[in-house]
Amino acid sequence: GSAKEKAIQFYRSCMDTQWIESQGTQPLKDLLNQVGGWNITGVGKTKDFNKTLQTLMGRYSTFPFFRVHVGPSPFDLKTNIIQIDHPEFEMPPESKFKEKNYPEVTYQRLKKRRNSYLVLLGAPQDGPPDSFSLTLSFISNLQRVVTPLQERQERGMLFFRTTIRELQEKAPAIDWLSCLQAVFHPMTMNLSQPIAVHDMDYLRGMSQLIKQWHKERVLHIYMIVCLVGNLLPALDSRFQDARLELSKILYGKTGSRMMPAERWRKCLADTSSFFEPVLGQMIVQEIFPQQTKNLAEQMFSEIQDAFYGQLDQLEWMDEKTRQEAKALVSKLQVEIGYPTHILQTAKVNLEYQNLEIKEDTFFLNVVACLKVLREKSYLKLLQHHSQDNWHVSPWTVHSYYSIRHHMVVFPAGMFHSPFFHMEFPSAVNFGAIGVFMAHELLHAFYGYVLPGGCPTCNRSALQKSIDCLVQQYESYGFNVNGTYTLLENTADTGGLGIAYQAYKNWLKKHKREEDLPKIGLSHDQLFY
Repeated sequence: GSAKEKAIQFYRSCMDTQWIESQGTQPLKDLLNQVGGWNITGVGKTKDFNKTLQTLMGRYSTFPFFRVHVGPSPFDLKTNIIQIDHPEFEMPPESKFKEKNYPEVTYQRLKKRRNSYLVLLGAPQDGPPDSFSLTLSFISNLQRVVTPLQERQERGMLFFRTTIRELQEKAPAIDWLSCLQAVFHPMTMNLSQPIAVHDMDYLRGMSQLIKQWHKERVLHIYMIVCLVGNLLPALDSRFQDARLELSKILYGKTGSRMMPAERWRKCLADTSSFFEPVLGQMIVQEIFPQQTKNLAEQMFSEIQDAFYGQLDQLEWMDEKTRQEAKALVSKLQVEIGYPTHILQTAKVNLEYQNLEIKEDTFFLNVVACLKVLREKSYLKLLQHHSQDNWHVSPWTVHSYYSIRHHMVVFPAGMFHSPFFHMEFPSAVNFGAIGVFMAHELLHAFYGYVLPGGCPTCNRSALQKSIDCLVQQYESYGFNVNGTYTLLENTADTGGLGIAYQAYKNWLKKHKREEDLPKIGLSHDQLFY
């Protein structure tokens, strides 16, 4: 079937709660047995640590100790690179709690809950009583070796360029070549493969912890817990209830991150996570006709022209810099609505051609889709960084400017009321989506405002404008640090002025719009 048919089947299998409930824990138990089960009591042979880790990473996109993904190389703008970072922990860091022995306190709370998904999965209750307590302690120790982002920023260590060979020397507890080969199969990995590491100190500390705990069964239990957590959304309602309980224990009743959603919302979110280009195509065809795209593009063109006019009025900018800025605007790549590739049905179908989906096996469908995610990361590594790769989905309400590609993106989801409508007066459209457009355009010019960003400009005149804007925002009484928020404030206030001028220019080229007496507002008032 087509990718669209598979996406619909996946959604229907998620909505078939009667079948999911009837299957209970058996699908997951069968899968866990393939990776050695819980193996808490010590009966039976323990599977090799690195072999189990390779299986989890390669088959189930589960990354207990470190996260692997493919992203733009910070060292070469034209290529993608394998990036490695610490994992996303289910448990909040110990530093956020007052208890002196947080892991033990958490374990005691978990023991009181009969609905624990560990119990639901048949984790033996007659096993060593400290098995899960030790696992929580291990997680807590793992979190302690994470270097905070702010500290890495201050040290200028956001990325560390390395190879698999160097990783093996610095963090020898992991069989890096085999693990990465499992993720990127059938692409051949070698010891010289370039890697971008986000936190090398974490990987060193992680490796030491794995060596310290290697004789314990804690490492295996932790990996199984991560696998269960990754597959949990595909299980019956008892597991969803158990996760809510766990979240309440970890984050508090008022701070729970896991709010129950209507089933259709959950299934739509699950479907979009695996079938984003398919849903993107369906939504674009439904809500974003070509005439909407044409009007949006005309509006952005008007915004650009208004910006050219504003540049001519900047007293602090010299003529050479002014011409450079105009050239920068003209080279800006503008993406409105959707990336072009999602409308290429044959290409999207090819992406999902090896995926088998059945309406009566939601759990196995999720497992199959996890494999497709792994294959996508392999394909992404083979390609040069594609400008079709948006950071957002077409249906989202979130525009952005990409420094890397000198590109602004406005997804189809933004072209809806209250931001935009084909029947709205142009004053409303320019006062809403037009301001967003001008805001993102101004992001391309932050460099001129920063210290040393425009050496040939009149710095004293520029500083006077900056001080004025800082003072304006700090006078609002919301404890705003105008210097800290300067760049966003510049885009907000400048964007508003540019959008208003673009609206005025638009009126000169198009027929005058009728007044709206029932609303009782002028067109200028409608803009604001």
